[in-house]
Amino acid sequence: MKLLIRQGRLIDPVGGIGGVMDVLIEDGKVAVIGSDLREPEAEVIDARGLVVCAGLVDMHVHLREPGFEYKETIETGCAAAAAGGFTAVACMPNTRPAVDTPEQVEYVRRRAAEACGVRVFPIGAVSMGERGEALTDAEALKAAGAVALSDDGMPVQNANLMRDALIRAHRHGLTVLSHCEDADMVQNRAVNEGRISRQLRLDGRPAIAEELQVCREAMLAEETGAAVHICHISTAKSVSIVRRYKKRGVQITCETCPQYFTLTEDEILTKGPLARVNPPLRTRADVEGVIEGLKDGTIDAIATDHAPHSAEEKARPLTEAPSGMVGLETALAVTLTSLYHSGHMGLSDIIRKMTMNPACILRIPKGRLAIGADGDVVIFDPEEKWTVDPERFRSKGRNTPFAGAELQGRVKYTVVGGKIVFQDD
Repeated sequence: MKLLIRQGRLIDPVGGIGGVMDVLIEDGKVAVIGSDLREPEAEVIDARGLVVCAGLVDMHVHLREPGFEYKETIETGCAAAAAGGFTAVACMPNTRPAVDTPEQVEYVRRRAAEACGVRVFPIGAVSMGERGEALTDAEALKAAGAVALSDDGMPVQNANLMRDALIRAHRHGLTVLSHCEDADMVQNRAVNEGRISRQLRLDGRPAIAEELQVCREAMLAEETGAAVHICHISTAKSVSIVRRYKKRGVQITCETCPQYFTLTEDEILTKGPLARVNPPLRTRADVEGVIEGLKDGTIDAIATDHAPHSAEEKARPLTEAPSGMVGLETALAVTLTSLYHSGHMGLSDIIRKMTMNPACILRIPKGRLAIGADGDVVIFDPEEKWTVDPERFRSKGRNTPFAGAELQGRVKYTVVGGKIVFQDD
């Protein structure tokens, strides 16, 4: 099986390959990168005027299966990923049951193999049932195929348990992904503590609840030598903390999501529960701090925290609706619109944060467009404008505050192992 991608604008931020080139994928691998390639037996994609790069890697998604299939399944989540240009996703373990045993890891991998072809990398739980009481068997989870550990959604509150988890994870070459919030300070509140929470007369989630935990994880990473990754960083001070510890040589990385460098807490006033996410949307100063962290390299990766919910759940009052938004099908376009077309970042830097960097943090061999690498490719038009219509999503979830927004940048093809898994209509 051969696929020839012709005359695309190739961007490989790692190898430095660039310019208008052809890519030949044969037997699932990148076979040749060059100019004016000829291969009569190959299926051809005309990529003139389009960007060609390694398939996107999302290190933070919620596929909801098992246990919450009414929100999303592995099959529908993979279809959404393909439509968004993602060829690999890492799924969080907060399912029912939690992915806290080798059997659960194997279940996710088996179901993913039955989906559209997008590569799914399970993340195992830090603690059994994500209850923060007893640690999981990190060695067994890794042997079954888990690529990292996290209790995302139920952040580990016990510092001693987290320290022990880091020591074990370090021993087995696993990164721990931490959702940083002090549970006693946030108590499932709906909005950021500040001007909007006061206007709505609601108790808010204070920024310091995140920042305290980021500082704790940074100190534990320094003390144990383990690799710690901060999930969905959302405040300017959190970014500053990570920046400071990185300069000290600590193994700490972090991600943010498109909502945290585009939207502010004001969205709650017009979008209501659709703008309820966790951590919450913050202030304009925090958005600027996150953008600065992306620009200077403090923030390593852009992830989606794709969190589908049913329409009925999101129709509840703000204080009762679940937190989260879908993001797989809008992430690249939102990022291009707000970072590339605004002049904040170049395409190469954006692609690195959505391909190679997350792959390196998870220690998976993805995110490169190079000879011999898997033929996982996204082809997109960075200029095409389109309007977000959630009814066209492949995901079961329609919960996005970007509904109706005009974005610039559209995925045209997604290729996994040389097979086209998504083609724009």
